[in-house]
Formats: sequence, structure tokens, C-alpha cells
Amino acid sequence: MLKYIVRRLIGAIPVLLGLSILVFAVIHLIPGDPVTALLGQHATPALREQILERLGLDRPLYEQYLLYLSQLVQGDLGTSIINNRTVVRELALRFPATIELTVGALIFAVGLGIPLGRFAARHVQGWSDGAVTIVSLLGISIPIFVLGYTLQYVFAAQLQWLPASGRVDPRLGLDNITGFTIIDSILSGDIAVVIDALQHLILPAIALGTIPFAIITRITRASVLDVSNEDYVRTARAKGLSERRVDGRHIMRNAWLPVTTVIGLQVGGLLAGAVITETVFSWPGVGSYVVNAIQDHDYFVVQSVILVFALIFLVVNLLVDIGYAFLNPRIRYG
Repeated sequence: MLKYIVRRLIGAIPVLLGLSILVFAVIHLIPGDPVTALLGQHATPALREQILERLGLDRPLYEQYLLYLSQLVQGDLGTSIINNRTVVRELALRFPATIELTVGALIFAVGLGIPLGRFAARHVQGWSDGAVTIVSLLGISIPIFVLGYTLQYVFAAQLQWLPASGRVDPRLGLDNITGFTIIDSILSGDIAVVIDALQHLILPAIALGTIPFAIITRITRASVLDVSNEDYVRTARAKGLSERRVDGRHIMRNAWLPVTTVIGLQVGGLLAGAVITETVFSWPGVGSYVVNAIQDHDYFVVQSVILVFALIFLVVNLLVDIGYAFLNPRIRYG
């Protein structure tokens, strides 16, 4: 197992290297430059040349990339061209918000998707199965930004049940201790702050988690149906085992593998969807940070954030593969 983990980690290096080259090339080919975003109408030719030279953007592209790569090797993700803050510092400040949103969306997707998928499989070809299928199709079909604005309009603007944006009401004066609003609100000991933080999380978590919820529901239904038709399941029922024991010991134990794979893959989708969700709900996470960086052509920020997201995606998939050995002891890694 240890050799397998080491091989996977080493194999991630060329993937990240290739991704860094691709992202670097694409970003620098986009029309515009950060100097224009930085100076605006004050961008005189002389001042432009001075800023380009100071940032090293007047060098050939391969020299700029090699310089950036040498910084990455040293653990330096670069510095924002716009506000002169290090990317590491900004990520440390904003990642808790993105993680909180991603975890909330994953809890919604998994907590609702797996039970609904199992329910639909038990009532296959029935009206309830059809209803679940329709709901899952709608979840996959509706874009995140459309669903986000719809939720804001219905539940925030019209019904006024939930807040439309932000992480917590600033009037409550919540102290930033860990960076995680839910945890900080619990540490404050004020139940009103805890409720307010949870209310702010509900709408963006639902908007972000709807597509993963739909996918997990459909995969769970298909996996449970596939396993239910196996001979060992029919044999277990013929032996007189209770349906609860057959479901828990024989069906779900073998149906977990594809479901686990999909859940792991959805983490990457949640990180990508967080960019849109955070923009819609004014959520101060990494997603909104990278959107602003793209608009300002802040090269170092965009490149570094994409690489960090890719690294997280690779690590999550590695953890999923390792989890296979616990879900199915017959799996062995050389």
C-alpha cells in the first residue's frame, strides 16, 4: 500500500507540471495585461514599461515560466500583481470559507442523494422512482448560476426566510478565530450567531451541491439495482435473511465502491462550481478570489490557485482509492 501511495504521489508531479505549462500559456495568450488593470487610465507608455520591467513581464515567456517554476519548487506561490499580497497568505485567509461551503454542499449531496437513490432502487418502475429520476435530471440540467439567483429571489427576496449573501451578519461582531464561520460561531457560545451562520450557508450549499446530489442519486440507484440482481443476493434472501440484513451486508457493502468513486470525483466539481457559487452569493472564498484575479489578469494568482485545486483533486482521488481497500478487502494494491 505504501509503495502504491508513493507511486501515485510521484505520478502527480508530471501532471501538475503539464497543467502549469498549459495554464501559463493560456493565461498569457488572453488579450490584455495586468498593467492595464493596475494603472487604468494613468497607463502612460513610460510607466507601463517601468511596471512591466519590475514585474518581469517584459521577458520572454519561457523565462517568465522558468522563474515561476523555480518559485513553486521553493514553495512560493507568487505575489499578487494588483495588491502585492502573497498568494499563500490570501489562500490561508480564504480557503476556510471555500472548505466550509464545499463541505456543506457535500453533506447536502451525500446526505440526500444516497437515501433517495436507495429509495428509488427499492421502488423501481414505481411512481416514486420516476419522481426521483425527474428530480435528479432537473438537478443536473439547471446551471449553478441560474439556480443560485432563483434561490436568492425566492427564499431571500420574496419569502425572506434566508439571507441572500455573505457568511454571517456583520452586525453580530463575530470574532475570526479559526476562519471557519460555523466553528467560530460555536466557540462564541451565542446560539443566535450559530443559527445566523448556518442560515447564510444553506442557499449557497444547496446551489453548489445540487449537481453532485443528482449524480450521486443516479449512481446509487444504478449501483443498488445492479447488485440486487446478483446471485449471492438472491441466495441470501432464499436462506431467509431479513431484508435489512441483506440490504446492509450484501447489497450496500458491494454498491459502495462506484458510489465512493463518484463522491471523490465530485470534490473536484465542487471546487470548480465554487467559483460561480461564491460569485453569486458574495461568498469570500477562493472562488471569488480567482474570479477577480482573472478579470485583473493577475497571472500568479490564477496559476497558483488552479494548481492548488488540481493538487487537492489528486489527493482526494488517492484517498478514495485507498478507501477501496477498506470497503472491499479483496482489493490489493501492488
